[in-house]
Amino acid sequence: MTKVFIHRGKTCALAGALAGAMVLGACGGSDDNGGSSGGGGGGGTPTTRTPAMTLKVTARQDFPGSYGGVGQYEQLTGTLSGEVDPRDPKNAIIQDLSLAPVNANGMVEYTADFVMLKPKDMSKASGVMRYDAPNRGNILTMVNPTATPSDAIYLERGYVLLYSAWQGDVPKSSAARLTVTVPVAKNADGTSITGPYRSELVPTAATPSMTLPGGVFNGTMLPYAPASLDNTLPGYSLTRRANETDARQPIPASDWKFAACDSGTNAFPGTPDPASICLRGGFDPAYLYELVYVAKDPKVMGVGLAALRDTISFFRSKTADSAGTPNPVAGRIAYTIGQGTSQSGNAMKTFLHLGFNQALDGNKVFDGIYAHVAARQTNVNTRFAVPGGGGGLRTDHTAFGQTAPRGLDKDYVDDISGQRGGVMARCSATSTCPKFFLGLSGTEFWQLQGSPVLTDANGTRDLTQPDNARIYYYTGTQHGGAGGTASIAFAPTRNVYPAGTVIHHNDTFRALFIDLEDWVVRGVTPPASQVPKLADGTLVRPSAVTFPVMKGLTWPVSGGAAIPDFQYLARYNGYSLLDFGPQYRPQDESGIATILPPANLNRDYAILVPQVDTSTGIPRAGIRSVEARVPVGTSIEFNYVATPGVIDLSNLTGSFIPFHKTETARVAAGDGRPSLETLYGTQAGYVSAVTSAANDLVAQRFLLQRDADAIIARATANPVLP
Repeated sequence: MTKVFIHRGKTCALAGALAGAMVLGACGGSDDNGGSSGGGGGGGTPTTRTPAMTLKVTARQDFPGSYGGVGQYEQLTGTLSGEVDPRDPKNAIIQDLSLAPVNANGMVEYTADFVMLKPKDMSKASGVMRYDAPNRGNILTMVNPTATPSDAIYLERGYVLLYSAWQGDVPKSSAARLTVTVPVAKNADGTSITGPYRSELVPTAATPSMTLPGGVFNGTMLPYAPASLDNTLPGYSLTRRANETDARQPIPASDWKFAACDSGTNAFPGTPDPASICLRGGFDPAYLYELVYVAKDPKVMGVGLAALRDTISFFRSKTADSAGTPNPVAGRIAYTIGQGTSQSGNAMKTFLHLGFNQALDGNKVFDGIYAHVAARQTNVNTRFAVPGGGGGLRTDHTAFGQTAPRGLDKDYVDDISGQRGGVMARCSATSTCPKFFLGLSGTEFWQLQGSPVLTDANGTRDLTQPDNARIYYYTGTQHGGAGGTASIAFAPTRNVYPAGTVIHHNDTFRALFIDLEDWVVRGVTPPASQVPKLADGTLVRPSAVTFPVMKGLTWPVSGGAAIPDFQYLARYNGYSLLDFGPQYRPQDESGIATILPPANLNRDYAILVPQVDTSTGIPRAGIRSVEARVPVGTSIEFNYVATPGVIDLSNLTGSFIPFHKTETARVAAGDGRPSLETLYGTQAGYVSAVTSAANDLVAQRFLLQRDADAIIARATANPVLP
């Protein structure tokens, strides 16, 4: 079949620089309302043609093991190729959809990779499909009962597990990486749309050149090509600074080029390359570099959200695809639960916020959503979107993802921006809101501005959350990591304190996911939200946190490098009201950014953090896991960079300072925390405390019995006291 693609759009001109920030007009694709609206055709008459969906299974293999009464599973790998109707009002919010090429049927096309685990005997499936959103194309949560025996619970319960792509700039660098192919927006005559783009280049070692797109998290994604390799044109700049709050130091255009270079025969100015920056003298790891340039050919990245919506709807409700290929789970899916972790958890919140939980037939897409360690939203619906970006070590924390509402309630009022309406405003209007869990580690408070979901924008009162939502704070944890003392590493040249937290949220997440299933499927009300609050003094300004004295140990405890005495510096990442220009819609994290870097409007959101116990240093509120209730040291939810001259929090990393084993050692060191001997007396006392804590958490539905048994077994097998 021959495919006919038609380009639609308009053109505009390039503007210059203004007030130290690049201000560029939206070049190409403005609509009749000045270009600030999303995609196209919301006011037109919707087509009566049903968008096509084509399923292609490219591989089918047995999944190892057999799982209770469900038996064996199989793994399917393939693609779903679909269409998005630019005339359907449900797609109108997609930025630049009206500028995407359409086929002969007037539809915009996409193709999404997927992986599915399903019972071989679908009559034994439970009716629940769990969707896990890939993180930058990677499957973070592939069930692996061999490595994590407790993962078997999802298979024993008869889940269908689906991993399907939503992010359109993921390179197909390996078979394991999932991507969705989305269209490129074009002008009416088929020429390239151009506009402003910003990239952060963060070297970890001296290097002559760096590749685009740059950034701590976005570096392996497909870059946007510059409209010209001539960096002397208006709108092109490279700056550097030691810390994000320092003044930007311009680097002359004569000292950098779009090129690849090395320290040998291919030194500056190097070989011209649109995906690389060559710098005279090389990039110095002591600096953060910011590149602003005029990019071309923006992907219509928001199509990925529509692809996710329609993929879930297909597997949930369709018997076969448009060509008659059978749906492998047809008639067996009664409930859908979506989950995302970190960046992809932010994406699930964006999916909900922008109204994509309403299927094309008007029904819900997901009955439940769990956004895990996900404080913000994801920049997936702007022109030149950067879905993989984020605020990490050595980066400018004004990156995209900051402007959409943190508050969940449909009637949330943002007193800083003056905007009304929270994450659930659109789904409330269409009666398509899911049961919703939001999980927050400690990192979300200190580094990723988590507290605005809990309080008003000025930090003066606790918010009342919607009835369909629960927020769970995982006490004393960092963003990721396995937890346990074996996961702690001490590299004094990188982090001031041993990196990692013994307290973790892996076991807690499993129990909560089953709680969400019970709520969705059986109507069993889940545990109440577990969060720090202003009202009881467990959520406070960073300056009010009171840690105990911690000092006098070496790492490991029996010898080695000395752990510095703990000094609380009250560092945290702020959250300011930003202006990306008049064509940018901050409330929806959508539109066209024309001011880069964005203007800081000098109106700051309140950032609050969990208050800690003055004896142990462990936060007082939230879900206190076994490791928090029966600690062997202080898990701190942040760490500090040890590099001289760099003032920053370590990237998504906590820290751990063990307790002294004996009371004599504690007193000799002057440590203000209790010793293990004081807390537990003997190893038997420690195991008894672990057992009691585990049983209590099981009763509260914050821990599965199989995980409780494993925790008790580990405590018995790994003595902390004689």
